[in-house]
Amino acid sequence: MSFAFANGINISYEIKGSGFPVILIHGFGSKKEIWMPQIIDFSEKYKTITFDLRGTGKTDRPNYLYTMDLFVDDIKGLMDHLQIEIAHLIGRSLGGMIAQNFVLKYPQYVKKLVLIATNAKFDDEDVVNLIIKNRIKEIELLQTDTIKAFWNKSSFIYHQKFRQELKQNPKKKFFNAFSLEDLIEQSKLNPSRAQDIINQGNAMKKHNVYDRLNKIKNDTLLVAASHDRLIPKSLMIEIDKRIPNSTFKIIKRAGHFMTVSRASEVNKIILDFLEK
Repeated sequence: MSFAFANGINISYEIKGSGFPVILIHGFGSKKEIWMPQIIDFSEKYKTITFDLRGTGKTDRPNYLYTMDLFVDDIKGLMDHLQIEIAHLIGRSLGGMIAQNFVLKYPQYVKKLVLIATNAKFDDEDVVNLIIKNRIKEIELLQTDTIKAFWNKSSFIYHQKFRQELKQNPKKKFFNAFSLEDLIEQSKLNPSRAQDIINQGNAMKKHNVYDRLNKIKNDTLLVAASHDRLIPKSLMIEIDKRIPNSTFKIIKRAGHFMTVSRASEVNKIILDFLEK
């Protein structure tokens, strides 16, 4: 793990593999480690870069409300630090929202764009407030009962079939990357604090690129999950309609965290797209 001083903060990042750079942007209140199944596969062919967004993991957590522009310029600063002039950009959930804002501001720095389980706008600020409230509840429970916190969250982010597999085989290494025990242990390390969640959530409240999606000319892959309870596939269908050079894929029997639960299938779709 390394640190880059960029856009006024220290950003924690990791690089695996070599070749054309691929930058992965994680979701709301998550961390770079959530990309472990992707790192294993992608790093065989690409310089795979993961990092903690401001307010998460080991990156600095300045205490003020964040904006999409701040997140975007953090990534641009990281690219400058690493002397990367162009990269494939992959974002999931909040990371996908940041990726949309990034490609609209710095289109020349993106070769191909991959958006996973994300949306183009929030019509109602109350929806974001509810997401923030639920995430803070999860953080509070994490401090007293890690296992209960994991299973409470899992019902919203994983398909029922995958949850059953985890329960039946808590020590099994899925995709040679993680076990149930690993996922629970990882949730304890450097968790977000309530104020971090509030600061990050502010950027989602202001996120609205819906009317500018037609300006994204980069080749774009959209990956939705059939059973996503947080961002329904219908929202990604709307994005697909508006981005000119987009390809749309649905992962069946999958929830919001399909990059974890259906990693092999998701990785193959992304790698095929990048190699076209």
